[in-house]
Amino acid sequence: MKRNATAVWNGSLKEGAGKLTTQSKTLENTQYSFKARFEEGIGTNPEELVAAAHSGCFTMQLSAYITEGGFEIESIETKCNIDLVEGTIITSHLTVNAKVKGITDAVFQELVTKAEKNCPISKLLNAAISATASLV
Repeated sequence: MKRNATAVWNGSLKEGAGKLTTQSKTLENTQYSFKARFEEGIGTNPEELVAAAHSGCFTMQLSAYITEGGFEIESIETKCNIDLVEGTIITSHLTVNAKVKGITDAVFQELVTKAEKNCPISKLLNAAISATASLV
């Protein structure tokens, strides 16, 4: 499976703006900017998108582990807080609230830890990054 997204930026960092489009078109020319990232501007920002990706990925992974354990999921809600300090994402914290029939807290906590370590986005946050660049 391969997925993609495209970012287009026009102008300087502080006065410019960009648009993001995902392969699925869920985001299509979605605005992002310096103000949306560091102030209170309109649009999204990379850290918000990382938080969405991590909470979604983790929740799906946890769902798989709970289902494999034979438990019935009523709901799982995960909030992800990303901390950006001096240009570096230093933490990604997941807060999980779930309703699962028949599971003990000990088993649930074990599965949460397993999902935290094994969801693809958790692994990505520790990944090597590569780039191919061309001037046009």
